Amino acid sequence: MKKLNKLISVLAVALGLFALPLTSLAAVGDQGVDWAVYQGTYGQFGYSHDKFAIAQIGGRNAGGIYNQSTYSTQVASAIAQGKRAHTYIWYEVGGSTDLSKVTLDYFLPKIQTPKGSIVALDYESGASGDKQANTNAILYGMRRIKAAGYTPMYYSYKPYTVANVYYQQIIAEFPDSLWMAAYPDYNVTPTPNYNVFPSLDVIGIYQFTSTYVAGGLDGNIDLTGITDNGYGVANTPSTETPAVNEGEQANATPKAEIKVGDTVKVNFSSTNWATGEAIPSWVKGNSYTVQQISGDRVLLSGILSWINKSDTEIISVNTASTSQTQTASTSSYTVKYGDNLSSIASAYGTSWQALQSLNGLSNPSLIYPGQILQINGQSASTTTVRYTAVWGDTLSGIASKYGTTVQNIKALNSLSSDLIYAGVSYKIK
Repeated sequence: MKKLNKLISVLAVALGLFALPLTSLAAVGDQGVDWAVYQGTYGQFGYSHDKFAIAQIGGRNAGGIYNQSTYSTQVASAIAQGKRAHTYIWYEVGGSTDLSKVTLDYFLPKIQTPKGSIVALDYESGASGDKQANTNAILYGMRRIKAAGYTPMYYSYKPYTVANVYYQQIIAEFPDSLWMAAYPDYNVTPTPNYNVFPSLDVIGIYQFTSTYVAGGLDGNIDLTGITDNGYGVANTPSTETPAVNEGEQANATPKAEIKVGDTVKVNFSSTNWATGEAIPSWVKGNSYTVQQISGDRVLLSGILSWINKSDTEIISVNTASTSQTQTASTSSYTVKYGDNLSSIASAYGTSWQALQSLNGLSNPSLIYPGQILQINGQSASTTTVRYTAVWGDTLSGIASKYGTTVQNIKALNSLSSDLIYAGVSYKIK
């Protein structure tokens, strides 16, 4: 009966049946999502009313420790959209405290969400046959998370938990720390179905579906206000991390300042393209790179559709910088894709015949990207493009984004390998 009364109280708060002070209801009843690599670089929310995202940083599985490449950009994306971002770790450590220690030693310094935010242990696979050892490994991890300044949570399913973990020991030390999943079916479920609620002592977050939207997405509801942790009254992160900083920068950038290379999300509330046609539902909530700008309209890369800036939200600001340099009257030029001898000659105030002669070209039509041509002509303005790498970037990803090659970037920066570092500015073109 005690458990039943607790469950009724939680559900009543979640459904707004009790008139409590507004501050205590800050996030009670808020819905949100959790993301892994399957939700892409910038993640995806299910609906405009979603208020939080819990992103996987990586974890430990049977193959050892692994990193989730999308973690940092997903955290920044959530912050950029004014949402609360949290973290979870895949925690396949069985009943080994030694494996737990190695895992937490590795991931705690890499957390990109604010101090106080949730760091959950996803324990749904690999349990040992020793129920107490499993519980000890989980408690060890949660204590480490708390000591590091975050809010520990335990994620799993009720049947798996009851079979493998003494969950009562967890909630005795960490009340409201259970994040539990139970689904009615695999139909699209935008709101919780409490007929299948996993009735354990007070649950902090209820994951009520894996098909929040068509195609699959986990839907969650905050039953206690725990997803407010780390964000304060104004939902402003209290600590500075690279991902949070990038998200805040994007969130603070006015739409009027959207530029080529920025990433924008198509708002759920948008209805028509700038050209008048209806925007398909599958586009809404998805993210696209800005390929071109014309007044108050932007062209979305990949789907090549024009949309009004007002129907988008900036989720990632292009950190590339350009600088203008004057070439000397004698200089060189690296051929780019789409160039021809006539266009190069025109830009440098000379003739294609002069370039052909200077470079010993037997056929003026046969030039190729990456080829270096000597130029004798008037001074001309060229553009140097630089990019400051962020956590998770790769040379191939940067090269693809700017229409160049890994080899060209390595040559421009005298790189002997593909290894790059966050915070370092690299010459792109």
